[in-house]
Amino acid sequence: MKKIIFMGKSKSGKTTLCQKLHSLAVSYRKTQMIEQYTNAIDTPGEYLENRHYYSALIVSSADAKIIGVVADPTERENYIPPAFAMTFGKEVIGIITKIGISDEKQIKRAENALKNGGIKRIFKLDSILDIGVDALYSYLKGVK
Repeated sequence: MKKIIFMGKSKSGKTTLCQKLHSLAVSYRKTQMIEQYTNAIDTPGEYLENRHYYSALIVSSADAKIIGVVADPTERENYIPPAFAMTFGKEVIGIITKIGISDEKQIKRAENALKNGGIKRIFKLDSILDIGVDALYSYLKGVK
């Protein structure tokens, strides 16, 4: 699996997804700083929520092969800036989490936020219910 950096709002499911992709026990803890996993980089939600920290995301993304922007459909606010994907000189994918507890309208809103951010390839999953995680894992294994 190629290294991916996860960016998204606080409580969007980035840490849980990192734990799931690395076959670790899923346990909630607030990410206070950038955390390195074997094949993933987990970032604090505040880095996307505050424009002042975008530079930290850009610098941290240098160690990753692919950028994963995580969208939580249960949240009404959108923190993904328009054309955000253009900030990075590498592939950016979208990841919609919590689909098992979201309705179609919420999922569509998250999908539109990612598309407005310039993201074309979008994965829909639920880490807790183990829906769609294998598809993301398989894709990341195939990234060259």
